[in-house]
Amino acid sequence: MTTPRIRVLCVDDHRIVREGLALIISHQPDMEVIGFAATADEAVAQFRKHQPDITLMDLRLGGSNGLDAIQRICEEQPTARIIVLTMYQGDEDIHRALAAGATTYILKDTVAEDLIRVVREVHGGERPMAPEVRARLDERAAQRPLTARETQVLELVSKGHRNKEIATILGISEETVPVHLKHIFAKLKVNERTAAVNVALRRGIVHIE
Repeated sequence: MTTPRIRVLCVDDHRIVREGLALIISHQPDMEVIGFAATADEAVAQFRKHQPDITLMDLRLGGSNGLDAIQRICEEQPTARIIVLTMYQGDEDIHRALAAGATTYILKDTVAEDLIRVVREVHGGERPMAPEVRARLDERAAQRPLTARETQVLELVSKGHRNKEIATILGISEETVPVHLKHIFAKLKVNERTAAVNVALRRGIVHIE
């Protein structure tokens, strides 16, 4: 009897990436691509339809979010094996993806041989983690995390909103905004708004689309 192939779903909003992944996987005698998706909704629908063994998931999907897709899939199928394959390198990106239910996290500059190895290891029940990814998680663990409200404030700061506008959007008093900013600055070890945004972008706490 032949061993069943590892069935892979590829989720990425760039067609060239999807086709490249399909080409790499098609060269493996023990793997096959059984579906593609470019948005979070498509990813969930394709997962329901095909029930893949492995899902390769980008975090940035045109007009939608890979984290949302991971959460929705894992709510329906807690045993889903999802490998995040993305350009995002921030420690917060990694933490959020794993917290949402992803099995592991690899970067798009990973060589094809390592990608294939990780697919096989995850299919075999392992949770491989590249040293650089583990190092970023360890760095995050040593930091004081922002609260959900502080993250909201920082996202609005990154979009250029001033304190009065932030207060209006979040439905809080204008006097409360500087208090949140003070806490944000302390946690990110900066002393002004631009520096806070720069650190947040580098760590993946916020993104500018």
